[in-house]
Amino acid sequence: MAVVCIGESLEVAALAAALAAQNPAFVFATAGIHPHDAAGFDVQRDIPRLRELLGAAVAVGECGLDYHYDNSPRQAQRTAFAAQIALAAEMHLPVVVHTREAEDDTRSLLGEARSAGVIGVMHCYTGSHSLAEVALAAGWYVSFSGIVTFNKWTDNELLRLVPRERLLVESDSPYLAPVPFRGKRNEPAWVAHTLAKVSAVRGDEALELGRVTADNAQRLFGLALEPA
Repeated sequence: MAVVCIGESLEVAALAAALAAQNPAFVFATAGIHPHDAAGFDVQRDIPRLRELLGAAVAVGECGLDYHYDNSPRQAQRTAFAAQIALAAEMHLPVVVHTREAEDDTRSLLGEARSAGVIGVMHCYTGSHSLAEVALAAGWYVSFSGIVTFNKWTDNELLRLVPRERLLVESDSPYLAPVPFRGKRNEPAWVAHTLAKVSAVRGDEALELGRVTADNAQRLFGLALEPA
């Protein structure tokens, strides 16, 4: 068992790092700046602090672009995302990417990542098939959350599009609790319900697909896990 604890701001990344240090056998931290916080991003101030936090982390992020809420100016989001891709290349780490209603710019920045030799995961993915295919062609992974269990979810073809060796499932805890817990505070253990939905749609056996996605996560993040 392992948990990747997402640090989507400098403050939360520091907390994630402390939690990982207290539980080194099964908790692993990331560090990044979410697009919602990009308005306050300063390259000279924030990149050195991120670099420090990433010294004991397994990925850069959560970072990316969110043009749905536009909590930060779009140019600021692009600047912060590009800087974090460059940092991932420098530190030879994967990237955890949030993208919402920003497909053209995400596609462009994925091209920059590919040129820099950076791979990562399209986290909590609900975007288009074409953007997923761009990510997959660049060696990236695609991850699905509890959203795929909601009644409003209609794109089962997307769940079948991702090859087994690039497929991940996630909790996005404490958000997006899957059915039958929708509306409650999400828990990492409930990812089993998301896995059950994905495996049913794909025609896979859930336990076996769980092993596959766990192996994929271990490979992407370079997790050093103790034998079960």
